[in-house]
Formats: sequence, structure tokens, C-alpha cells
Amino acid sequence: GELLDVDFERLPAMTLYRASDALMKHRALIERTLFDRAQALFGFELTVTLYDLTNTYFEGQAETNPKAKHGRSKEKRRDCPLVTLGLVLDSSGFVRRSEVFEGNAAEGKTLAQMLRDLEAPVGALVVMDAGIAHESNLTWLREQGYHYLVVSRERARQFEAETAIPIETAAGHSVQIQRVDDPAQQEVRLYCHSEQREHKEQAIDQRFCERFEAGLQKIADGLLKPRGEKRLAKLQERLGRLKAKSHGVGQHYTIELIPDPAGEKVVDILWRQQIQPGTRLSHPGVYCLRSNQTDWDSERLWRTYIMLTDLEAVFRSLKSELGLRPVYHHKAARV
Repeated sequence: GELLDVDFERLPAMTLYRASDALMKHRALIERTLFDRAQALFGFELTVTLYDLTNTYFEGQAETNPKAKHGRSKEKRRDCPLVTLGLVLDSSGFVRRSEVFEGNAAEGKTLAQMLRDLEAPVGALVVMDAGIAHESNLTWLREQGYHYLVVSRERARQFEAETAIPIETAAGHSVQIQRVDDPAQQEVRLYCHSEQREHKEQAIDQRFCERFEAGLQKIADGLLKPRGEKRLAKLQERLGRLKAKSHGVGQHYTIELIPDPAGEKVVDILWRQQIQPGTRLSHPGVYCLRSNQTDWDSERLWRTYIMLTDLEAVFRSLKSELGLRPVYHHKAARV
């Protein structure tokens, strides 16, 4: 407004919406031109592509918008229809392309479309999180001649501090990285241990364990009450429900229901914690990155993956300062 000598606060919202409608008709050209100009001025590296998705919800049912679908809401608004936004950034955090998908779009099925539309150069390194890093996507990337750097979806955790190298983050925190090369798969895996992440995961798991043990104690207290539940079959059902809500910590407990001689009622319940190897409780703060960019050193791979946080910062801005959440428009073109 200062540059153009216009007081935008005096304009009605509809005027801005109509201006946006005109711009959106040329969205692809605008995005491509802006990125080409910025790349020419600053020499952005084209070999690194960051990709991620987020979604937002509608106020109302948005029945006139075919992309408004119920799905997994990142704001826990399962009662509302959603729409999904995909963004592609370069290594500097500059948005190269955006696309709006259906609210129930599977994260792993949007990658091929976005990269084709982007005309990403063969050999580019695609960085994405575990939600998009399905094995089918990685196979497609290899077949198309792309490199990838992703969080591994493998559940088992491992880490050997003796073979790890230390790296200091920009915030001054320490990260240990253990590199494991896999010549058969032409991949490299980085098993990373973060002290900051360890403290966070330990606090979360401690809360879940305390909640799980409180549920076990409630069952034990019921055995001492005249009207408390004592039937073996019913208590087995309660244990099953308790484990299902335990966020995975139930697997670390050995629980024994001691029945009476008739085998119908429970007279006591015993439990003890037995941490399973290769899990978050046994290896807190550990995560694994995998890549087929095998000629890069460990630190360069790790620091490249950390750039994905730039994209997450973009999403946070969209949802806070720019008011992306919720969506008040219903027409598909305006959404």
C-alpha cells in the first residue's frame, strides 16, 4: 500500500477476492516466472526439491466444492470437510509450485503429479517426510532417475554411539549420526540421535506409561471392592482396550491375571515393565534417514534434510498470520 499509495484497509474484502480470482487464472505462469527470475538473480540450486502437504478445514459442508472431502485432519477437525495443499520448495525455501488436492488425498499418491508438473530435472534430490515416503514412491523416484532423502518408515530403532560422528545444530544442540551403507540397495542410512529429541520423547513416554499404569491400578483396586469387576473375560477385554489406547507403551508391560480355582473370577493382577528392544523406549531420540544419494557425506545429507523445516515454517505462517485455517470460501476456484 505504501508503494502504490493505496489504502487497502478501505477496500471491501470482495474487491481483494476478485483481484485474487484474476491472479489465480495465471497461477502456474506467475509461479514459474517468479521462480525463474529469483533463480537468475540468486542462483538457487535446482538439484534439491522439498515437498510436503498440509490440510485445512471448511466452515460448513462446502457441498459445491468437489475437493471438499472428509479425511485425516491435522487440526483434529474430523467433523469438517477438508482440502489439502501441496507445496514444492527449492533448497533456499522459495516456493516453486503449489497445488490444491482433495481433502482425503493420500500423501503418497500426489508426489508423481507434482514432480511432473514441476518438470524437475533428472537427478534432482527430493526431500520429503515419512508420510509421503512410501516404498512405491521411492521405487518411482528411482525409476525416473531422481534421488531421494527421506525419514525411514522402518519401526525398529538402532544406534551405535561408538561409530557415530557428532554434529552441532544451528541452535547449538548436539546430534550424533551413525552411517550404514547398503551397497545391495544402493542406499545409505543415517541413524541419528538427538539429545533434544530424546528429552522430548522421554517426557511423552513417561506420561503415557503413568497413564497406562494408572489404568492397571484401577483394575487392581476394583478387585478389592465388593461390586468391582472381577470376571476374567471382562477384565481381559478391559486390558485389551487399555492397551489399544496406550500409544504403544502397552507392549512394554508383562501383565498376569491370576484367576480363582474355578477360573472364572480374577483374584489378583500382577504387572511389570519390560522394555522391548528397538523401540522408542529403548532408543529415545533416535530416527533414521535413508537416501540413494550415496556420494554425499553424512553431515551434508543431514543438513539437507533439516531444510524441510523451512517448508513446515511456511505452513505455520499460512495457518496463523495468513489465516488459512479455516477456509470460509466454498467455490472450488476461490478456495
